[in-house]
Amino acid sequence: MESTSLNFQPTVFITSAADIRQLPADDGVEIAFAGRSNAGKSSALNTLTRQRNLARTSKTPGRTQLINVFEVAPGKRLIDLPGYGYAKVPIAVKEKWQRALSEYLQKRESLKGLVLLMDIRHPYRDVDQELLHWATDCDIPVLVLLTKADKLKPGARKSTLLQAREAALVFGGDVTVEMFSSLNKLGLPLVEAKLTEWLTQDGE
Repeated sequence: MESTSLNFQPTVFITSAADIRQLPADDGVEIAFAGRSNAGKSSALNTLTRQRNLARTSKTPGRTQLINVFEVAPGKRLIDLPGYGYAKVPIAVKEKWQRALSEYLQKRESLKGLVLLMDIRHPYRDVDQELLHWATDCDIPVLVLLTKADKLKPGARKSTLLQAREAALVFGGDVTVEMFSSLNKLGLPLVEAKLTEWLTQDGE
């Protein structure tokens, strides 16, 4: 079996979309990145692609309000979904986003995997659990990344990871849980391996 990772460095920004009707044609393979506002989604995408500014990082939670589409190679895309759970976003915006998210997970044929990012210090918030249920109900494999792992000491990191893996069993489906840090690249090879597996699963 090929163990070589895809090269994510050539990844380029393609477009931003308000809902799935504005996305590129529903073919090829897509991997979506989701997480609460400030979970480290943009930082993870930048770390993965070795690009400092591919995805905009912001100290202001809720900055990403559109679905951002990046192309790794022809027919292989990374989708940056808007951060959710930020209290200052109006209810109407939250509801609109939840509808768009649900529609994307349920109807997007090219979606082959979901990367769910959760701050290792605050895992499994309500909306994280809701998203996990959505994904497993739709038979979408999930890679849960416990981000900002550098904020905990090694012992605490390990015990949190074990607890998070045990908690993931409740959701059923194909859920993998790993630690990740954009700061020191902890977990990056595992992320690259899983995304390569998903993006090349059809032998493309």
